[in-house]
Amino acid sequence: MEKTIFTKAHKYLVKQLVTARRKTGLRQDEVAKKLGRTQSYLSKIESGERRIDVVQLKEFAAVYKKKLDFFIK
Repeated sequence: MEKTIFTKAHKYLVKQLVTARRKTGLRQDEVAKKLGRTQSYLSKIESGERRIDVVQLKEFAAVYKKKLDFFIK
C-alpha cells in the first residue's frame, strides 16, 4: 500500500496550495506570518515533505480566499 503522503491526491493538494499562494502574490514568509508559523513550515508543506490536516487547510483557504474544494480533487 502506498503511503498517503505520496498519493496523487496529496500531490494535487500541494500543487493547489502553491498555485493559490502565487495567485495571491504572497511569498512563503508572508503566508507563514499570517498563519503564525515559520517559513520553513510552509516550505516543507509546499515541497510535499509535511502533511497538513483539515483544520490547517481551512487556515490556508482563508488566507488565500479559496473554498476548500479548490484544494481537493
